Amino acid sequence: MPSLFNTIGLIGKFGDPGVADTLTQIAGYMRQRQLRVLLDEETAKLVPTNGLEIASRRVIGRQCDLAVVIGGDGTLLNAARSLVDFRVPILGVNLGRLGFLADVSPAEIPHSLDAILAGSFREEMRSLLHAEVMREGRAVTQADALNDVVVHKRDVARMIEVNTFVDGQFINAYRADGLIISTPTGSTAYSLSGGGPILHPSLEAVILVPICPHSLTHRPIVVGAESEIEVILNASNNTQTQVTCDGQISLGLEPGDRVMIRKKRRKLRLIHPANHDYFQLLRAKLNWGADPEESPFIG
Repeated sequence: MPSLFNTIGLIGKFGDPGVADTLTQIAGYMRQRQLRVLLDEETAKLVPTNGLEIASRRVIGRQCDLAVVIGGDGTLLNAARSLVDFRVPILGVNLGRLGFLADVSPAEIPHSLDAILAGSFREEMRSLLHAEVMREGRAVTQADALNDVVVHKRDVARMIEVNTFVDGQFINAYRADGLIISTPTGSTAYSLSGGGPILHPSLEAVILVPICPHSLTHRPIVVGAESEIEVILNASNNTQTQVTCDGQISLGLEPGDRVMIRKKRRKLRLIHPANHDYFQLLRAKLNWGADPEESPFIG
């Protein structure tokens, strides 16, 4: 059977040699289909390469038709940021608990890959955020985020103070442990634990969620995806503060710094099996629709 994808990139969970069995299974399957397979160079440091071509993330982005990410949502977040500019579709194989992004289990691999390679799948376009730290009028650092950009304190039992603007219009002067700026994809991550709403990933929107605000009237707010969000760290702030993207990239902040957050121009191409059901995923992860007598969250 001909394949829609001819060159496949394999990326495993960082620092986890436990991905070896699943990775070997997938690589063997691809080879049987006479497809070219490129193994991520960082993954190759931990697992047997079995004669596979080793490639940098950039080469995978330039040469692969599909990237298969083996691990969990955190692994997929990392892969997404590095591959989004190459427009390579990503499929996530989850080795742990059911993920919101990586939703193929190892047991489903032969059947799911057969269908996906034949063109039977669902593709979603997911928005990312681009964060830029401005200091004295110039950009000093920047990063992308698929889930969220978080301005927060560092290990100090004090609040931070940030002034927040949307498209140049002042919203609020937050006194809180921090502020989460989330995509719809990230609405089921840190934003949710902070009391933010769940947004369907197809929506074009951004959520602002204060973390443990000093005032109970400081509530989450949803703004348009094209909004330019500016978060200014109060110049009198003496609490160590940083920006974290997807919980994986940390950017240092100094008093008076401005964090500019915009929607990234390019979107992530995320592949799911054809029977993917977002609401079923919510029910499974959040225990919706369960018998109250059996719910672990009651009683």
